[in-house]
Amino acid sequence: MLFTTLFVLAPLVCIRHLDSLELSSAISVGLAVVFVVVTAAIFMYKLAFGTVSTPQLFPTFSADASAILGLFSVVPVLVTAFICHHTIHPVLNEMRNESDHKKVVQFSISLCTALYVMTSAFGYLLFGEDTLSDILSNFDADLGVPYGTVLSDIVRVGYALHLMLVYPVLNFSLRLNVDELVFPRAVPLTYDNRRFYLVTCCLTSAAFLGASFIPDIWDAFQFTGSTSAVCLGFVFPGAVVLRNRRHIFEGRGKKLLAWFLILLAAGASIMAITGDIYELFE
Repeated sequence: MLFTTLFVLAPLVCIRHLDSLELSSAISVGLAVVFVVVTAAIFMYKLAFGTVSTPQLFPTFSADASAILGLFSVVPVLVTAFICHHTIHPVLNEMRNESDHKKVVQFSISLCTALYVMTSAFGYLLFGEDTLSDILSNFDADLGVPYGTVLSDIVRVGYALHLMLVYPVLNFSLRLNVDELVFPRAVPLTYDNRRFYLVTCCLTSAAFLGASFIPDIWDAFQFTGSTSAVCLGFVFPGAVVLRNRRHIFEGRGKKLLAWFLILLAAGASIMAITGDIYELFE
């Protein structure tokens, strides 16, 4: 992991402009498609030979508190998957044609939704009740298909590369926001090499430590989804609508919708955090 951080992530996160990451971003999307294609192919093969078990299509509901709170623990993970608000503005700022902004956002969200749905669907159909929170762990076992070891390696290596190529884009917007928060009156980050590398090094080190000590990716998604992701996706947009400094969002309906989003996000976040605490002390 240290080698990957120093010789793969470090050069990518030191890039100062998003347009220089277009090739790596395209490759990351292609690797996500490869993951879906391989998983679907394995499922189709096992389905044709009748070696795949029928998964449970509907959840089992019960009055148990842990089961009810467990439903809310899924919400933060789903919210995290669609949080892209912090990368939209840097991407749009580097686009030449402003008329394409809306199309780019719509296409990106549609593509991500399609990949998420197909990944979850084929993954669950393939592994059923044995599906783990980190689906890559399911590929450690024998898949029961010809060249199963090779296919497992393709999936695991491909998805690992996908994550490494996605991280620099997320780090780009995070670095800008952290810099403006810590150094609000400083010159733009692009013109200060010392500050640029200092912030980049701190963020990369924090990510490395988190990846080293967090035991399960599900825990990370639950925590970030019930806190920062909820704020970015619902609370902050709702607050912007309510403040309405430029008088863009007029009308009682929009304000009611903004309040609804804020209260819904706060309620879901509280329930998710309560569920996590309940599981710790159960």
